[in-house]
Amino acid sequence: MTVADAKKMIRIKLAKGTAATREDHRATVRGLGLKWTNHTVDVIDTPETRGMINKVSYLVKIVG
Repeated sequence: MTVADAKKMIRIKLAKGTAATREDHRATVRGLGLKWTNHTVDVIDTPETRGMINKVSYLVKIVG
């Protein structure tokens, strides 16, 4: 088991497109690793990633 496996992960999905959003919100979505609509990624649960998710909460969904 590696250190990354021991950390809590969050699975997030890009629920809406980013075409008509602010540039910094698009950059935040890319920073989370999301590339296209309905793309799902696993990110490590840290205060930094929680803040990024909160910033673009109208674009993403937390998928169990």
